[in-house]
Amino acid sequence: MRARIWLAFPAVLLAAGCADEAPAETGRPAPPPPVPVAAASSGGACRLLDFAVIAEHTGGTFDVAAATEQGDTHTCVVRAAGAVLPELTLSVTETSIDAATFALDVQPSGAAKISKLGKAAYRRTLPKTAKSGPAAEVGWLATEGRLASLRWTAPAGTAKAEADKTAGKLVTLAKVIDTRQL
Repeated sequence: MRARIWLAFPAVLLAAGCADEAPAETGRPAPPPPVPVAAASSGGACRLLDFAVIAEHTGGTFDVAAATEQGDTHTCVVRAAGAVLPELTLSVTETSIDAATFALDVQPSGAAKISKLGKAAYRRTLPKTAKSGPAAEVGWLATEGRLASLRWTAPAGTAKAEADKTAGKLVTLAKVIDTRQL
């Protein structure tokens, strides 16, 4: 019995001593929290967009932007991190066409004309595809010789009525985009 007590006593002391020690450090500090990045930091047509302005006019929340340029065309795509859709695309191209040519050659048949947006403008809703839901599109001939378009591609399962509503929201967003800043 004495042997058992003598063996238990050191075990209790060791356990008590371990409780007072500071926990071992892993050597790696916690990563800093992510810093929000502006859409404009992606360059190109993204310089014309702001995530907060997009959210204000469309209700969509985006936090990732990517830009590309091909000749005189500047494009920006914005998405939410970790999600493929919805997606908002802005394209701006330098042009020398006039409003009549825009109406004849650019505006799709069946698209609704929009007033008070550039020299000429339209809006339309496109049907769903195999990979996405319907899309809303607004195109306009800006007053400074630029052809611009906004397209919102919805996730699969989105109703066409929702895309129609989004097309109206894109019109209000298009009215605050200043293509001269490109």
